[in-house]
Amino acid sequence: MIFRAATADPADLDRAMAYPADGPVPALTAERIREELASDQFRPEWIWFAEDEKGEILARALWWGRADSARPLVLDCLQVRTGVADPVAVASGLLAAGHAVFGALPAYNISLPRDWRSDPVLADAVAWRREAACRAGLSSDIERLRYEWTPAAKVPVPAGKLSFREGTDEEFLDAFIRLSSGSLDQHTQNELRSMDVEQVARQDIEFYLNCPGERSWWRLAELPDGTLAGLAIPSATPYHRNVGYLGVVPEQRGQGLIDEILAEITRFHASQGADRITATTDVVNVPMAAAFDRAGYAVTEIRLVLEAPPK
Repeated sequence: MIFRAATADPADLDRAMAYPADGPVPALTAERIREELASDQFRPEWIWFAEDEKGEILARALWWGRADSARPLVLDCLQVRTGVADPVAVASGLLAAGHAVFGALPAYNISLPRDWRSDPVLADAVAWRREAACRAGLSSDIERLRYEWTPAAKVPVPAGKLSFREGTDEEFLDAFIRLSSGSLDQHTQNELRSMDVEQVARQDIEFYLNCPGERSWWRLAELPDGTLAGLAIPSATPYHRNVGYLGVVPEQRGQGLIDEILAEITRFHASQGADRITATTDVVNVPMAAAFDRAGYAVTEIRLVLEAPPK
């Protein structure tokens, strides 16, 4: 078995795009791959093949990154040709080969319909991918709901419970630190096992600073007396406006303030002409999911995230 990256040779890229999108797990179309290559979010060195001794492609892995990424951030697509006797072995070998070159273990995102567990064929396809990822070092998993807002859901009207203002870097750092207490976000919980709360907060801030959104969009949420209630971080992806990060400080939770903070983010994006706003939250974060439901956001898919466990 040979594991290798595609080269700048157009023939290699053509082979990557011509690979059959078979199997029940949704795969990227050739058109989408071309678009990602053109925007430098896929690169030949991030597209990997598993080949047999005759040069036949048995598996394909496509890693994604932002245009300014030095290395890939996430595995976007993993396929093994139907009929391969041991897809776990082929897929895990392919991932391990890529990881060794990247010097990192990018997470693997699998996009699925909400009822994917009720389809035995789809569930089996997820199972071997999960096992392959685990063997390659991605042994932690988080299941997320992907939401989407469109103007059909209507722009929310301010409830008047909170006011929003710009804040200093120090104020946002303090807010991020306070929000981490009792957080139901699995990523935050995992990070707090290996880092202190300020390190996690600084890492989160750095992440959102590096997203396509603007720092000037960020807002602190306050009660009428000026008491901090939470924060709103409208953001963006390379494709759509995004909810980003939001939350209520522990001492103000349970009063429905999350609805007003989410509404502020929605209003902000809508005021700038956004016709689609995406968002994700962990399946286990029931209060946040309920807030999205109340705000007219609709679930479009389940995103199963396989990643390296916290050190």
